Amino acid sequence: MKALRHILIAGAVGTVAAFAGLAHAQTTAGHDHHAAASTAATKAAPVEMSEGEVRKIDKENKRITLKHGPLKNLDMAAMTMVFQVTDPAMLGKVKVGDKVRFVAANPGGKLTVTELQPAK
Repeated sequence: MKALRHILIAGAVGTVAAFAGLAHAQTTAGHDHHAAASTAATKAAPVEMSEGEVRKIDKENKRITLKHGPLKNLDMAAMTMVFQVTDPAMLGKVKVGDKVRFVAANPGGKLTVTELQPAK
């Protein structure tokens, strides 16, 4: 059901964006429309950082276990889970028990921490 809702929302957003682009094209005749569209597409909204606590660090396998709050960008509830890390150097900046802020993604079905920093 959530997947269907996401598809419908994405379709609606795409439709609105298409009409907005058409209106823009009609009002800016003679300008470089492709460059403007390309620039807008590359400016993605930043992902909100989640909060968690380091439970385990596995440098050999490039993994970290985090007890975390809700991951809004992945529509996940709070829980404790293991993540891959995009940069193994991140694991050297934290220790078990540290409170952290992080961004997680799900590329190719592998939950991965893409940003990690000690909480202040």
